[in-house]
Amino acid sequence: MGQTVNVNFKLDEDVKRRMESACAAMGLSMSAAFTVFAIKVGNERRIPFELSADPFYSEDNIRYLERKMADYKAGRLNFAEHGLIEE
Repeated sequence: MGQTVNVNFKLDEDVKRRMESACAAMGLSMSAAFTVFAIKVGNERRIPFELSADPFYSEDNIRYLERKMADYKAGRLNFAEHGLIEE
């Protein structure tokens, strides 16, 4: 292995805490986990897991939700009570 360098980036505090906990359970430091990730990406030239977009956050859905919120605030939504669906 060549000379090591420092890499700095920001993480959400809760994400960091959960990652530290998961790494500790596997006997790894976060640094070791990120090193394994970096080596795998470098060797395979891909992200070593599937990435997909959550359709909830799509532009179309956000616009739909904004319209519904505007309708709700304007009193234009009709709500109907329904029973629970049970299997």
